[in-house]
This record gives sequence, structure tokens and C-alpha cells, in this order.
Amino acid sequence: MNTPSKSLLVQGYEVVIGFETHAQLSTQSKIFSRAPTAFGAEPNTQACAVDLALPGTLPVMNKGAVERAIQFGLSVGSHVAEQSVFARKNYFYPDLPKGYQISQLEIPVVQGGSVEFFLGDEKKSVRLVRAHLEEDAGKSLHEDFIGQSGIDLNRAGTPLLEIVTEPDMRSSAEAVAYAKELHKIVTWIGICDGNMQEGSFRCDANVSVRKPGAAVGTRREIKNLNSFKFMQQAIDFEIRWQIEQIEDGFAIQQATVLFDPDTGETRAMRTKEDAADYRYFPDPDLPPLVIGRDWVERVRSEMAELPRVMAQRFMDSYGLPEYDATTLTQSQAMASYFEAVAKACGQPKLASNWVMGEISRRLNSGDVGMGNLPVSATQLAALIGRIADGTISNNAGKQVFDAMWTDGGEVDALIEAKGLKQMNDTGALDAIIDEVLAANAKSVEEYRAGKDKAFNALVGQVMKASKGKANPAQANERLKAKLG
Repeated sequence: MNTPSKSLLVQGYEVVIGFETHAQLSTQSKIFSRAPTAFGAEPNTQACAVDLALPGTLPVMNKGAVERAIQFGLSVGSHVAEQSVFARKNYFYPDLPKGYQISQLEIPVVQGGSVEFFLGDEKKSVRLVRAHLEEDAGKSLHEDFIGQSGIDLNRAGTPLLEIVTEPDMRSSAEAVAYAKELHKIVTWIGICDGNMQEGSFRCDANVSVRKPGAAVGTRREIKNLNSFKFMQQAIDFEIRWQIEQIEDGFAIQQATVLFDPDTGETRAMRTKEDAADYRYFPDPDLPPLVIGRDWVERVRSEMAELPRVMAQRFMDSYGLPEYDATTLTQSQAMASYFEAVAKACGQPKLASNWVMGEISRRLNSGDVGMGNLPVSATQLAALIGRIADGTISNNAGKQVFDAMWTDGGEVDALIEAKGLKQMNDTGALDAIIDEVLAANAKSVEEYRAGKDKAFNALVGQVMKASKGKANPAQANERLKAKLG
């Protein structure tokens, strides 16, 4: 059974975080109508009679939205309900034309499951309560109107999968790591494009604090966090604010809050509603959603290899540690690149080290993506092969990699042009070692007296005298032999 993470106390308080994430499903039409869902259209050009709630219109379920919900359930080990029910969630906003939102409450389509991920080198697991289908509302526009608001109903009826966790997270870092893993899953299986700036992947964080051993504190919900950076900043601020309030003798009031990136602060938007405030009741226009086991199995058979299944295969087939395998399956593009390198060079651990090291470092700079790397898998495999067979050292390999990344070129030609081949002449290496030992009698004496640092100093002198061309392992071996 999955259990919540151990706590890292903040000023003597335990942090408790749960998440609600709205993933916009990648269907071409809306969840209950045939209106398109493309982003960026002129206001109110993608809203049909059903979306506008004109009298006499009826919702019709989008089969593609259901299949995407099934895919998600299968990807996180959830139970896909044989029968689920749609309900009306009643509230009145100008951008909600029906006066209610069609959602699911008592019987959601996806039930349970978990999301596993690494925080540093520690494995974490967050339990899921549910994932349910619902429609999005429209959007109120304020900036272009003086003294009034405009209403854009293009988003009204857009299909969403709302993914709800147990309050298992105990720090902002863990919450962000969970959100990144969830983002990876929904984009990997193709049910959501994951574009946070366009609102395709929106996270709400429920944050509370308590003294260790006390009951869960009153939560405040931070709405619509649309970047991982702002997510961490918002949660950290909210934690500090709640602790200060409690320490000053004030009670925390349940509320919905927004994060202002300009000030780095959260501010209350409205008092938080509970389910009873929405007066849920079954939608009379929609029959129960029935999903046969044959449908679930067909969807399962058509799905691509899941990231955690692929990670296990990398461990089994290539002998990689779990951390490596999980990191390399951050995206299909990275996994494919690694596997191509590993197969071509026959050195999976070295391939993993290079992809997780030099490749990831450059990806993190934001200048390039996995889809347009200037160093191909074939080139990297050739470079790793030259390191593995002793032609060049690892440090020389980094010089070759830098040159390929910047200017292109083939591995062997670059090694030759830069004069980076390691010495393979034992006689020449022995001669260099003899000269170094003769010139560093004090270090020799210290080594023989038991000082290991003296040996490292001698190795450094050998590498310097060989202009970096000596094979470090060979130099170590020959040096120890000569020192006795």
C-alpha cells in the first residue's frame, strides 16, 4: 500500500499538499458537441448551439474523450469503472452559459491508482483518488474592456480530465516533482498536449499546515498554476503565510487563492465552496457511461509502451539502475535517443551517463529540444565507442562532444585534428613515468610513507608531461608497478 511521504518540518509545522489537475484532452471536438477545440481562434467563433446552452439542445458524449480517460487510468494503475455517472455542478458565472457544469461526482470514470517519481534519488509515490471527465467553462475577458467584461465561449465545453490526489505531498519540491511526472504521463500517452501557457494543463494545489500528529489543517486552494516555477513559489509563499497567521493567533479560513507572479504572493479570491454548495445531481440528459471490459482491453492493446514499463525494460535489458531508467524515460524522444545510442555502441551505462549528463545539461539551458539535437545518436555512439576502446580519455571525449555540438563533424576526424588520441606505447609511457619519478623524489618518499595524496600528485604530473594523452588507467597501473 502506498503511504504519504515523510515530512520535512517547516518552522515546526508539517506541510500537507494535495493536487487537482485539469488536463485538456486532445480531441478535435468538444466533449458534448462537435465544435472545434483549436487554441487561439477569434472569440466566440468555436461555440455551437450546445455550448451556448440554447433551448432544446442536448449533449452527446465524445467517444474520444472517454478513450483518453481509459488510457490515463491504465497508465497509472487505476480501476476504470464499468459504469460512471455525469452530474450537474451548479454555479453561476457569466462565462458558464448553462448555469451549471457537466462533471462527475459520486461515480467517476477512473478510480484510484498512483503516480511514482523520483525526488532527487528518493523514490516517491502519490495516491490518486480519482480522475473524472468534465467540460470546461468559457473565459471572462477584462483587459480590452473599460468598465465591463467580455465573454469568450470558445473554451466552453472543451473536454477536461480532472485528476485528484490524496494529500500525500509534504513539500513544494515534492509537489512540483509530482506535477512534472503527471505532465510526462499525459503527454507521453498523447491524451493532452501539456501546454501550460495555453491552459491545457492547469494545476490547483490544496495547501495546509499542522503541528506533527495533529489533524489536517484548514486548506487553501491555489488555483490555475500554469508553470512549474510559479507552482513552487506559490506553495512556498502560502506555507509561510499560513504559519505566520497561526503563530499570530489567527485561524486559517478555507478559501480559493490566486498567485501573483509579480509580487510572489497569494491573495484570496473567494471563500472555498464544498460539494454541497454546488447542489450536484445526476444530469437527466446523459445516461450512465458504460465501459465494457472488451473496450478497455482494446484500448490497452493499442497504447504505446508506458514510461514505467519502458523504465523496467531498461533495467532488465540494459542493467541500468532504477534512477537512470526513470530519468531516461522523461519523454519518448529522450528514451528513443538513449536506446539508439546504447544499441549502436554496446555500452548502455556509458550511453546513460552521457544522455543524463552532457545532453541533459544542454537541454536544461533551454536552447535546444530533444527533437533537434545537433549531435545525433550515431555520433554519440561513435564517441562513446572511442572512449570505451581507449582511443581517447573521457575528458578528451568532452572536447570532441563540444566540437560536434557547436560545429558538427565526425568523431574520428575531430580526434585526429585535435591530437586527442591516448598514448598506447607502453615504452613511451614508462619513459615519462621514469622522468616524473626522478623529478619528484619528495612525492615518491611521501607515497612510500603512506600518503595517498602523493600518488595522485604523481599521476597529475604524468598526465601533464604526456600533454593529457596518457591513458589514466594505464598510467595508474604502470606508476604503481614502478613504485613497488
